[in-house]
Amino acid sequence: MTRANSELPRALAPLSKIQLRHQERLAVIYVRQSSPQQVAENRESADLQYQLRRRAVDYGWAEARVLVIDDDQGISGQSIEGRLGFQRLLAEISLGHVGIVFGREVSRLSRSNKDWHQLLDLCSLFQVLIGDADGIYDPADPNDRLLLGLRGMMSEAELHVLKSRLHQGKLNKARRGELFTCVPIGYVRGADGGIARDPDEQVRSVIGLIFAKFRELGSVPKVRAYLTANHIRIGVRPHKGPNRGQLQWRDPQRRVIYEMLRNPTYAGAYAYGRTPCAPTRRQPGRAKPGRRTAPQDEWQCLLKDHLPAYISWQQFETNRQRLRENDRGRGTTRTTNGRAPTLLNGLMTCGHCGRPLAARNTWPKAHRRYACDALQQEFGAPRCQSLSAAVLDRQIETLILGAVEPAALELSLRAADKIEQDRERVHRHWRQTLARAEYEAGRAKRQYDAVEPENRLVARALERQWEQQLTELRRLEVEYARIQHEQPRQLTQADRDRIRALATVVPALWHAPTTTGADRRAVVRQLVERVIIARRGTTEVIAVTIRWRGGAQTQHEFCQGLPRYNLLGNYPALKTRVLELRGQGLSGNQIAEVLNREGFHPARGARFSGHRVRQLLARLGQANVPAGISSPDDLPQANEWWLPALAVKLGIERIVLHRWRWSGWLHFRQLKGEKSRCIVWANAAERQRLHRLRAYEKANRGRTPPLELTTPKPRTRIGNKTTASQSSTK
Repeated sequence: MTRANSELPRALAPLSKIQLRHQERLAVIYVRQSSPQQVAENRESADLQYQLRRRAVDYGWAEARVLVIDDDQGISGQSIEGRLGFQRLLAEISLGHVGIVFGREVSRLSRSNKDWHQLLDLCSLFQVLIGDADGIYDPADPNDRLLLGLRGMMSEAELHVLKSRLHQGKLNKARRGELFTCVPIGYVRGADGGIARDPDEQVRSVIGLIFAKFRELGSVPKVRAYLTANHIRIGVRPHKGPNRGQLQWRDPQRRVIYEMLRNPTYAGAYAYGRTPCAPTRRQPGRAKPGRRTAPQDEWQCLLKDHLPAYISWQQFETNRQRLRENDRGRGTTRTTNGRAPTLLNGLMTCGHCGRPLAARNTWPKAHRRYACDALQQEFGAPRCQSLSAAVLDRQIETLILGAVEPAALELSLRAADKIEQDRERVHRHWRQTLARAEYEAGRAKRQYDAVEPENRLVARALERQWEQQLTELRRLEVEYARIQHEQPRQLTQADRDRIRALATVVPALWHAPTTTGADRRAVVRQLVERVIIARRGTTEVIAVTIRWRGGAQTQHEFCQGLPRYNLLGNYPALKTRVLELRGQGLSGNQIAEVLNREGFHPARGARFSGHRVRQLLARLGQANVPAGISSPDDLPQANEWWLPALAVKLGIERIVLHRWRWSGWLHFRQLKGEKSRCIVWANAAERQRLHRLRAYEKANRGRTPPLELTTPKPRTRIGNKTTASQSSTK
């Protein structure tokens, strides 16, 4: 041991720190390199770390007591997460199995102060030494602990410097538009280091079809459904794996289409910094940091017209706006048949504050309303305005149908041309698919012909591959023949006639059960850009401004239902007019006709009816006042009853009282102009007589009642008004 130490520099042989208790335990050699590239190329660094095993033997450890931990090769030391070798080292130290830990330098053990000091604490607690290329240290010694702490801080700072240097280099390359990691679908890397559109014509055709259908349909699920229904697949070149760079055809996925529409590369723009790191979104067990989607003003680099494009920048902005409007509707209640909850989702703006109106469901009746309640939801402030969605949707439907009707024939012709264009795209895709299948079959045939016939082991495999390609070609030919039969490239005259016939029944199509709310909203979005709503105070009048596509703007007014009549703007005039008409002797139905003709409207609904007029009279305290009452003298006086009220009091049918009245067995008076309206006098004694009369009639059917039961009691005179008995015989 003395000879071995004499051959080492004095700084590397502090034998006074190595005790027998250390040599009785393990000497651990920790080996790590930060990346797989370093493991593959920097072989000298790995060899220097493995040579620490010989140094442990020179310090007195037996060959069998030296443990090499190299489980963390190719893993960064900036965190303990995912470093199984470092975790194993901590576990061995905690169990008291380790006497000394060797590392080429501090950065090999850890680049994090937190993990480094955790190691120092454990080594100090269990009396474990730490050795590197410069010497041996005892973490329990204050001077050595201070030195090790400083070296750990320098190691972490060095990592920050390295990362900052690399990041600045990447950012400088990104500012030139030359930094590419993974190219999007439909692009390939060029020979000059840039990217170019995929050389495969069918791949480019499918990408263009996706953008065209989203512009037409306006929804990612609808685009995916269209591709799936027509058996159109997306050409993808994987970035990693055994098939890296090779063209593969995959079924369309909603996520893939959504990312394509959000990627500015397809608009010819180079963007860097779209998904910066978000440490709070990091998922446990994953080495990569979390990411967040940054808004456009936070992108570190944006170079327009820098790359080959599939669409224009204006179309890219339009697509992103449409995606935001679609995302705004997430979480709202929708029925399973795809019907939209309201017609104007995402198109409404408050005319008072300029904020968007949201569609809300009122509880418990679940009536849908448009409400400007952003401040109420956020701060509890009063709601700006709210109105029924059903009423406004009906008004917009009327305007939309009126706008579409003059151009219905032209739209039908355009629809026919659009159908033919869609079918031509589908047929072109299928022709390209068949051409690819024919090429693969021909390629398999040429490979089979090129092999020597005697080499049966290879020939049989190539023959099976050729047969598989021919089978796939025949399957595609049969499928394409079926599509040609079901959807010919050119519309027949009968198909065109049916499309033209549909132009004459646009309202019927709009209200058809097969037309979903999403279909109606799609029509509205094609015609309307924005709808501005402003209620006039607290009245029922709603001012509607419609901004049509193309720049036109129209103003409209309609009346929104209110919970109470006194909220109507013309309520005083309505009240006066109703009482005036009632005083003229008009019935409820007659008053409703006059009010509708003069432009009055109820609190809820569009028109008055007799029932609503009677409800209004009840609110005005005139529920029991029949038509023709012009003074209080025409109302029932003491011991007088309206005939229906007396029938209820006596518990008999009204027709019985009418029969007695016709027979002259009652005191009554008739109201002017109302033959069916009469007031009956009946005090307590008179009501007793009527009770006995009805009992006699029930017990003696068909017999004439006695005179004392049919003779009314005499009435007295009240003031100057005669109350003598008034009888009427039929």
